[in-house]
Amino acid sequence: MCSLALFPPPLPSGHTTLCESNNQLLQRYAFLSVFFRRDGGLTGLLNEITNSHTEVPKWLSVSSGCVLALLRWVSSFHGSLFPHLTLSSEDMIAEFSQVLNWSDCVVRAFSWHPHADKFAVALLDDSIKIYNPKSATTPTLKHRLQRSIAAVQWKPLCASALAVACQNCLLVWHVDPCSLSTRPSSGCAQVLSQPGHSPVTSIAWCPSGSLLVSSSPVDTAMIVWDVAAESGVPLQRVGGGGVTFLSWSPDGSHILASTPSALFRVWETRMWTCERWPCVKGRCQSGCWSPDGSRLLFTVQSETVIYSLTFTDIPGPQAAAVVADLSETAFSTPDGDIIVGGEIQSMAWDLRGERLAVLLKGDSNAADRPAIIAVFKTRASPIFELLPCGFVQGEPGAEPRLMQFHPNFRDGALLTVCWSNGKITHVPFYFLSASFPQLNGLFSVLTFILSIFVVILYFFSHFGCFCFVYFWNHFVHFCY
Repeated sequence: MCSLALFPPPLPSGHTTLCESNNQLLQRYAFLSVFFRRDGGLTGLLNEITNSHTEVPKWLSVSSGCVLALLRWVSSFHGSLFPHLTLSSEDMIAEFSQVLNWSDCVVRAFSWHPHADKFAVALLDDSIKIYNPKSATTPTLKHRLQRSIAAVQWKPLCASALAVACQNCLLVWHVDPCSLSTRPSSGCAQVLSQPGHSPVTSIAWCPSGSLLVSSSPVDTAMIVWDVAAESGVPLQRVGGGGVTFLSWSPDGSHILASTPSALFRVWETRMWTCERWPCVKGRCQSGCWSPDGSRLLFTVQSETVIYSLTFTDIPGPQAAAVVADLSETAFSTPDGDIIVGGEIQSMAWDLRGERLAVLLKGDSNAADRPAIIAVFKTRASPIFELLPCGFVQGEPGAEPRLMQFHPNFRDGALLTVCWSNGKITHVPFYFLSASFPQLNGLFSVLTFILSIFVVILYFFSHFGCFCFVYFWNHFVHFCY
């Protein structure tokens, strides 16, 4: 089992992580660069009737008071079972977001396109910007319902569709990549909503892009949307108090659905049945899938370990195994001792399955306990294991808030990190993939055969057939 004690020490103050090369993380010195009215709903109506003794019959006032007292008792009892239901919508999003300190974070959501070199960034002002290095245009998406953005995700196998999880609904933008408009109309966005399904805190597309799943901490059902038909089917299960986080496996066979309580579910998407997995200490905080969808790595709130769960066709009981311990570990740096480790905020696994990034919360009130990203090398055979790679750090005073791997980086893995100062950096990890050794060997053999063929053509074209036969006989004699 891997632990932080095996990691190299973090960088000294003033240095930032550049990339991984030759199994080492390279670094350099960082250059610093009115009035409103609120609808009270049913409770407000009953309260108004109860207090209007002179305007309504006495029996109606008394009945309203009794019903109001009963509703308050039920609400109090429900709130004691699920304390998150007493939070406001924004506090609820901040509590269950994968972004560290979501409330005051400049970048609230980030998503790479699964097939193109472009990404979407949701900002604190509820706008979304789309960046494409091949285009001089940067579209900005704004909508009157686009408030408190919790997540964004591009639709697979589609160049234009972007799903946005908002406070009161789910938006699906359709932005033409060839358009020169910098401010697409709000008519380009589909609005998907269902009663009692807000705030939306997590979304996930299936790998084929045909279905979209959304979840809310106040709704015990996750909604499976057919976006084209604008219809949703709820997958309801009793218990858990809601659904906080979703992750669809890359092969499309399973969906991780965590809840605000100490359990999570793993749905299989063929018959839409689920397995219920209880946690001991708290809720499932984060999770990520292996490229083939056979292994799930997940973390639990208030715990410092990473669990692994394997899904196979072999029936029988299974148990989650601990694969890494990220307990607090002291490191000596030129600037003094710092403590790294503790509770885990989020995880990201590259699509090759060879680099795992773990965002550690740290302690914002302690200078010697910074939030930091620990990167592991992952190996699937002969046994699954995590190996230490190093820490990713940014400019002095900047802490990581959100991270995601580029889905199509050819030279290894590319980790995109959103920092507390609003900057976004890309950290490349250069390595030869261990997943395709046969391909590299085959390429070498084909290159050798092609070289021999070129030599034969050269001799044949310059010296004629007889001279070629003469040289070929000597070559064969030399080889034997």
